[in-house]
Amino acid sequence: MSVKVTNVNIEESWKKVLMHEFQQPYFATIKQFLINEKKAGKIIYPPGPLIFNAFNSTPFPDVKVVILGQDPYHGPNQAMGLSFSVPIGEKIPSSLRNIYKELQTDIDGFTMPKHGDLTKWTNQGVFLLNAFLTVRHKQPASHQKIGWQTFTDAVIRKLSEEREGLIFLLWGSFAKKKKTLIDTSKHHIFESVHPSGLSAHRGFFGSKPFSKTNNILIQQGKKPINWQV
Repeated sequence: MSVKVTNVNIEESWKKVLMHEFQQPYFATIKQFLINEKKAGKIIYPPGPLIFNAFNSTPFPDVKVVILGQDPYHGPNQAMGLSFSVPIGEKIPSSLRNIYKELQTDIDGFTMPKHGDLTKWTNQGVFLLNAFLTVRHKQPASHQKIGWQTFTDAVIRKLSEEREGLIFLLWGSFAKKKKTLIDTSKHHIFESVHPSGLSAHRGFFGSKPFSKTNNILIQQGKKPINWQV
């Protein structure tokens, strides 16, 4: 079930968990900023209905794994509200291609997909969260200081506080800084360099985050993730 919160659809369980955040002044500031951007003729990604796509795709009680990204893609038709994911038909970004390369060596039987849509992961409990939920066309990091990080930090804290046994995959220095928000006594964290073309060869390749994740899920009596998309 989806409900209206500040003119954006968000899934009911997340609405309950995050209601305090939606009522904070900083969230009203985010909303007004986006309204002003639109009035000024700026193109914003992802489209409004997809800003909370990660939340709508993976309800709060269903989250098993968190993969944290930074900025949405800033090109036309790329951003879909899921970290690292692009719609079917769009070129697979280099970071996602490297994620697929690691999956090929990490997961038996994984074959290189011809698309970059990771929705299948989200339906299995993989929460694909970007730290910043919007971006201006062709201007990376353009919305990093409008308040989104306050919101998504609160999201990570809520997951840490109210859930147990989650697996956080933190890739790159930006994501690793979020470790301070996570209770490591009851959650699992796997860190590595970012899968970008600039750094993947320095420790992402060979880190085996996907098989490690599935091994923990199996130990917890949960269904492992089918990473094939």
